[in-house]
Amino acid sequence: MNNPIVVALDAMGGDNAPVEIIKGAVQAVNESDSVIVKVVGPEDVVKAELAKYEYDSNKIVVVNATEIIETAEPPVMAIRRKKDSSLVVALNLVKKGEADAFVSAGSTGAVLVGGQLIVGRIKGIDRPPLAPAIPTAKGPALLVDCGANVDARPDHLVKFARMGSIYMENVMGVKNPRVAIVNVGAEEEKGNALVKETFPLLKECKDINFIGSIEARDIPAGYADVIVCDAFVGNCILKMFEGVGLTLVSELKHSMLSSFKGKIGALLVKSSMKQVLKKYDASEYGGAPMIGLNGLVVKSHGSSDAKEIKNSIFQCISFVQADIPGKIRQSMITDK
Repeated sequence: MNNPIVVALDAMGGDNAPVEIIKGAVQAVNESDSVIVKVVGPEDVVKAELAKYEYDSNKIVVVNATEIIETAEPPVMAIRRKKDSSLVVALNLVKKGEADAFVSAGSTGAVLVGGQLIVGRIKGIDRPPLAPAIPTAKGPALLVDCGANVDARPDHLVKFARMGSIYMENVMGVKNPRVAIVNVGAEEEKGNALVKETFPLLKECKDINFIGSIEARDIPAGYADVIVCDAFVGNCILKMFEGVGLTLVSELKHSMLSSFKGKIGALLVKSSMKQVLKKYDASEYGGAPMIGLNGLVVKSHGSSDAKEIKNSIFQCISFVQADIPGKIRQSMITDK
């Protein structure tokens, strides 16, 4: 391996930890020569789980951590008190330069607080956002913010747009990504106070391709590549997106399997349906990166399975190789 990317993985975070987390780490190192995974958690637990698999032992390193941060714990208190938790130890590996990136399916609040307090913000970034890739008819789009800043200011949203553009262009390979702000209509004069104040600032921003407002119903059609909003709006969009997708799949399965004709039809369209479902499977894109930090912090779904953990690790490879923090720092310098 030439200069492999080192990912610190919180083995004890998430509903399916440590089984699916460690399984995802093994899948990642078995499928890529570009990564080393430092699996952080109670050494005996992690090693017992790893013993189930075959993998190159040089590509997985076990880092002992004796404590676990539970989802219900107050994030700030948990980060400060549980210094030897798998989450804090893994984040400190990034801070010390012993890992290039961090992945956890654990407490969102603890990941957000730890990312800022331990890894630290890039100078000029006041509010790092969570930015998941969501599936659309024209490929993935970046939703910025989906959970970090429910009370954002206009200048925060402008920085979300700029960082989102850098990410989409350099990690997802979308040239000159289209940026839109979530609104209740297409007209510039519409929206709440935050949108009305932010819209003209985005129009004046020279380093993004701002196309105006986007209504929520147009997001799945792929009308924009970077979708800007505060975290309250973004989280509602994300949860509705996920809920509608799960409901539609469930209803389709029920309809197709409830009669003999339906079962025959299901067999005929099975291959096409698999392709469509894969396209709209958010886990294919990994977790939600917290952009604007000195290193990469990725928050995976609490219910992540091995596939999403694996894809989150692969996401780290692209992010680090593209030097997204460096490009964001340069953007902040240029802004001055």
